[in-house]
Amino acid sequence: MSETPVPPSDTNDRNDAADVALPQRPGRAGNRTVWFAGALVIVIAIAATLFFTLRKTDSAASGSTVVRIGTTEESADYWAPLKAAAARENIDIQLVNFSDYTQANPALAQKQVDLNLFQHLLYLANYDVADSQTLVPIGSTVVVPLSLYSKKHTSLDQIPRGGKIAIPNDATNQARALLVLQQAGLISLKGGGSVLSTPAEIDPAESKVTVTPVDAAQTVASLPSVDGAIINNNFVLDAKIDPTSALYSDDPSKPAAEPYINAFVARSEDKDNPTYLRIVELYHQSAVIDAVKAQSKNTAIIVQRPASELQGILTQLEGTVKEAG
Repeated sequence: MSETPVPPSDTNDRNDAADVALPQRPGRAGNRTVWFAGALVIVIAIAATLFFTLRKTDSAASGSTVVRIGTTEESADYWAPLKAAAARENIDIQLVNFSDYTQANPALAQKQVDLNLFQHLLYLANYDVADSQTLVPIGSTVVVPLSLYSKKHTSLDQIPRGGKIAIPNDATNQARALLVLQQAGLISLKGGGSVLSTPAEIDPAESKVTVTPVDAAQTVASLPSVDGAIINNNFVLDAKIDPTSALYSDDPSKPAAEPYINAFVARSEDKDNPTYLRIVELYHQSAVIDAVKAQSKNTAIIVQRPASELQGILTQLEGTVKEAG
């Protein structure tokens, strides 16, 4: 389920998806095993390249249009009905999976993929500004809630004054987590907070709890040692936590959730590509939407906004990011 991306804390240290680390060249007396391992790496890389080339050639021969989509959730249930719907219209969707969120946008900018689907608008705004890129959203998908969970308490009222709350430590999730806690009445942010807020903006005199930033992937593990934790929806589902057990969630249907709308993203020169826009339309067919809802345990809110509106929101967010910089 695409949602708030959880990148490493330093998004400037991006791994280029096209880089391949080759073994060092051995000397004259180099170890034969090292030489063989290096040769094997090269053979595997060539085989992978040939595989994707042959797939594209086969698709072209059959009259299909190949569209490579970068994602961080290749195994998501909704891809099967989406690919099937596209295939009926001679569109061959080929997924390129990335284990690291920071690779998917550079891969799109460098034309290694045609589209990507893994991020919300705020994450895209941060990337475009930081890397001087012009990637744009061409279609919305969902907003998923960000929620507060606890193993020690069953309601907000039970959280004691001075209690500790774990929050994700990456920039986009951290700011959203702080806004969630403010909406829940647990903290107060100076100036009301923003999509770029940090713990330094918390007003201790007006706040009931303190926050402890941790790696987003560790928020579930932190539950036994804190009074509560803000946990991304994907980690909630992976940990088999019941989403309805959340003590508090932000409202994905409100305007404040606009920065967190997930979207199909393209290069700016491809924003009007009819095939890409058709894939967005196919995503909103009932079979795909049913799979999205089922996988998210009905927590995902389906969003269907015109591309022009999404691009307008992105422009505003990019302005906010630039001003803060």
